Amino acid sequence: MKAAVLRSIPGELAIEDVDIDAPGPHEVLVRNVAAGVCHSDHHYLVGKYTTPLPTVMGHEAAGVVEAVGTDVVHVRPGDHVVACLSVFCGHCEYCLSGRMVLCEQAGTNRVEGTARLSVDGNLIHPYSAIGAFAEQMLLHEHAVVKIDADIPLISAATVGCAVVTGLGSVFNTAGVKPGSSVAVIGCGGVGLNVIQGAILAGAARVVALDVFAGKLDMARRFGATDVLESDDDAVAAVLELTGGGVDYAFDAVGMKQTAEQAFAVLRPGGTATLIGMIPLGVDISLPGVDFLYEKTIKGSNMGSTRSRIDIPRYLELYRSGRLQLDALISRTRPLDEIGEAMADLDSGAVARTVITFDG
Repeated sequence: MKAAVLRSIPGELAIEDVDIDAPGPHEVLVRNVAAGVCHSDHHYLVGKYTTPLPTVMGHEAAGVVEAVGTDVVHVRPGDHVVACLSVFCGHCEYCLSGRMVLCEQAGTNRVEGTARLSVDGNLIHPYSAIGAFAEQMLLHEHAVVKIDADIPLISAATVGCAVVTGLGSVFNTAGVKPGSSVAVIGCGGVGLNVIQGAILAGAARVVALDVFAGKLDMARRFGATDVLESDDDAVAAVLELTGGGVDYAFDAVGMKQTAEQAFAVLRPGGTATLIGMIPLGVDISLPGVDFLYEKTIKGSNMGSTRSRIDIPRYLELYRSGRLQLDALISRTRPLDEIGEAMADLDSGAVARTVITFDG
């Protein structure tokens, strides 16, 4: 199969012929149909994070099951599925308490002793146990969620990361309440879903901030009540606009500055949720006195998602017209344009680029 492989950090993706094994007992072979391109992938190319190399990158995808292992019970060949990187074991303390994104064995449920993906017999790692920039994916059964066949797979692909992360951070992590005020810093694929989630949760005011005017236009289309340019004066602008701060703030960028801004725009008793991947080695500074006003800051991993519960529910919201998925997709590209798709992320012109595969 053709796959986009990263062999150095920092580095570039190269299309290579990769061998893929037959499914082991708990594995599923999926023919990929669509894979979203996320800033999380880009972090590895530019050296902000590390991962075992070489690796097939990509983690947000949807496709059709081609074959299953002997012990698989969740899906069968022909089923449509969304891949989700919050792979869970199902029996550790976190899984049993409903916090599967913190699973102690996530991504380790592989068949031992064999190279599941390889080039000339040499192991190739699937990024986050997914490896979505490839014509096929060999996944643990717990990395897929079965969906109805009438849902377009190109739209369903975005649910595996951007949607569960954005909506989940609102519903599961922060618990936004009806009538509250919300600020969203960063209006890419994840941030737009935070905005959608806040509106669905009943927020009365949603302030969107971004450095790109085009993304602020998208934020309005996704429900933001106010938009502001994210610059050095952004905090003062939010405080003035809201009369003293918001109840909830979300950093969907993952920078020192934006994380600190999310905390600074809170009113007393407010909660800041950090979604973006802050680069390794970067610390944030917060004024200690603010904690006397019961302000809270917390992290969110994949929107604290419970994938097999949340993904079907979000797709029902899409089916009923209350959740925008199609509008998230700014453009599609074939796999051999993965380099251009990564460049799209820096342009600020797209919410989501989706890699599509024939068939």
